Amino acid sequence: MIKPFTLLYFTLATVIHLVALPFLLLLSFKAKYRESIPARFFLKKNPRFKKDDIWFHVCSLGEARALHPVLEKLEERDISISTTTHTGHAEALKYKAEVRYLPFESLLPFWIKKHQVLVVLEAEFWYLLFAVARAKGSKVVLLNARMTERSFPKYMKLRWLYVQMFQRVDKVFCQSEADKERFEALGATNIEVVGNIKLAQKIAAPKMYTKPHSEVIVAASTHEGEEELIVEAYLEYVKMHNAKLVVVPRHPERFEKVFTLLKEMKGDDLSLSRWSEANDFEADIILVDAMGELNNIYAISDVAIIGGAFKEDVGGHNPLEPAHFGCKIITGKHAFMQQELFKYVHNVQEVEKSTILEALQKAENMERSYVDEKIDLESIIRYLNR
Repeated sequence: MIKPFTLLYFTLATVIHLVALPFLLLLSFKAKYRESIPARFFLKKNPRFKKDDIWFHVCSLGEARALHPVLEKLEERDISISTTTHTGHAEALKYKAEVRYLPFESLLPFWIKKHQVLVVLEAEFWYLLFAVARAKGSKVVLLNARMTERSFPKYMKLRWLYVQMFQRVDKVFCQSEADKERFEALGATNIEVVGNIKLAQKIAAPKMYTKPHSEVIVAASTHEGEEELIVEAYLEYVKMHNAKLVVVPRHPERFEKVFTLLKEMKGDDLSLSRWSEANDFEADIILVDAMGELNNIYAISDVAIIGGAFKEDVGGHNPLEPAHFGCKIITGKHAFMQQELFKYVHNVQEVEKSTILEALQKAENMERSYVDEKIDLESIIRYLNR
């Protein structure tokens, strides 16, 4: 029997879905959403899973990659993976698994089938995902669960909803003691602190490039407005130092715009190249307009300026990869989504956007960044194999 709250929630989700249909149809013509929106909101080429063993749900690229050390230890199990973004979907396809886009909540009662266990990563909290999976007979587990200090007050305002949600969760594997306390305040039980599974990832550079005979600074995973800040600092820094700047924007659709910006800012004394054309480090400023190159660039870089943290609304990006390769890390003051990971990374400069130049100068005399690894992966595997 459907509980009144679940029925009310489903009704509201259905109304929202119907009202949004015209907008979704328009949005589906954009290259970024051409595959995900039809799959998630219209079930186009998105059938139910065939397997019924372990189902992992991840949001995007980072979470999909984080699954790797877990899946390595579950080779005998039948794995299903759902994602919400195109980049997450593409990464999940690299695993030996059935891969689907997760449908919108109003479609889940008709799409979900019983699995032995549903494992939801990080902060993908969808009421009907939990409620329907439990109603179908699946165990529900939160893995790498996190709740930042910044976002916690927002969750508390909707505590009545999250209490209902976490009542349908059998086990929570969270990243830190602070996360555990926040989940407890929202009604979650059976919580275990195991650390961040991203610390268990095997980080490698698929290609090994020859390091230039100069300092290499990589502006990594940059967002709108950040390239300008970093280039301004670099233009001053390079007056006194032999250094190259490698710019790797976070989103491919911004490549052309960033190239135009770099061309306008570089002046007559510095050269500029596109990775897709030159494929080398001869120029002073290089735009990497290709996917999958960032680790290769980190491997030959001296300094990594991590984007997404000089803006207030992004939350920063993963520092583990540049730290693994010994880059001296500079990031902004708004890396709130990566707070847990930064706890494990040493020798990081967290600076205001107006002091990037000073941070570059200070980096000359700093030790390289490194990671302390702390993760109890075995507890997770034991629970999933029960």
